[in-house]
Amino acid sequence: MSWITSEEALALLKVQPQTLYANVSRGRIRTRPHPQDVRRSLYHGEDVKRLAGRHAGRRSVADVATQTISFGEPVLASGLSTIADGRLWYRGEDAAGLAERASLEEIARLLWQVGRVDFAFPPTVKGTPVPANPFEAALLALARRASHDFPTGGRSHAVLCREAAGLVGTMAAAMLGGGADGALPLHQQAAQAWQAPDAADLIRRALVLLADHELNASTFAARTAASTGAPLAAGLLAGLGTLAGPLHGTAAVSMQALAETARRIGARRAVHDWLSRGHRLPAFGHPLYPGGDPRATALLACFPCSEIYEEIREAVAEHGDEPPNVDFALAALADRHGLPASTPFTLFALARSVGWIAHMLEQTARGSLIRPRAHYDGPPLTTAASVETA
Repeated sequence: MSWITSEEALALLKVQPQTLYANVSRGRIRTRPHPQDVRRSLYHGEDVKRLAGRHAGRRSVADVATQTISFGEPVLASGLSTIADGRLWYRGEDAAGLAERASLEEIARLLWQVGRVDFAFPPTVKGTPVPANPFEAALLALARRASHDFPTGGRSHAVLCREAAGLVGTMAAAMLGGGADGALPLHQQAAQAWQAPDAADLIRRALVLLADHELNASTFAARTAASTGAPLAAGLLAGLGTLAGPLHGTAAVSMQALAETARRIGARRAVHDWLSRGHRLPAFGHPLYPGGDPRATALLACFPCSEIYEEIREAVAEHGDEPPNVDFALAALADRHGLPASTPFTLFALARSVGWIAHMLEQTARGSLIRPRAHYDGPPLTTAASVETA
């Protein structure tokens, strides 16, 4: 379910139309014009379902558990990051404020609760070119480490943090190549690898804003791996593999595809055609930020988008009120500075590796296995007695 009619929304909520409209005006339910009738609106299905769940009164444990899986209520305690008042916070500090001044290394110090952090490249990669497929390069590098590194259990926090910093350096070297000065801060290494010194500060800001984001899909995967005692590198592999999905870390790829189409046929027609095929617009809106993604706001305030991205933003505004999210900002940044098409994913992966590690360190310290139960909805169970009777 993506966008639904007013009749469907009213049926789910079991309310009168005026109550539906009140929830829209309060920002609880997002809307956009109906593509076949501009006098009517469509309502965001997930917003409606979430609100309907809150109004359902006393729910069963199974219902509560089901709804927590997708942008629902918190299910796991963490002291690392949270989303509150429409903003993202790292250990009680506003992430957008940190992006004004901090480096990714400093965010690692904050999230990992450790002293100096150095993401130095391994000496063995010196002189290697920027890879054609940074994702593949990172997977291979981490797989080599995961097959040899020690499990996390019984090792001190300081030792794990040193290993973690080396792993981020290994990932960075794999995704950026060894042509950069591996002793520089990571944002400068990336700018040097991509031959874009003017983009260094924007890269720094993006890395800070993407470092952690509560218990998202890739973080949950990394944290679950860590709960088994697996090596940190194995947890990073779990996170990286999950990040590669189009509903997560590669949403900017769809935005880039939309931009290419818009260059050929115009932004307004490209957006209209995209919606007419029943696709949700990529890189616009976020379920956790009904008022707009603060990471996108912070990043987009620091550079002018190219003409085509501005035209896309204007065309989308004609169809609804969903503002651009951080995936739009990453695609626009790469476009503005002529960076490789893989830049949004590379920035996402390198930044989020710091958050994955923070969650793995926290889970390791707590020492409990994450092992949810499944609600079985398969065929009826067949006993030996019923087989004999048949």
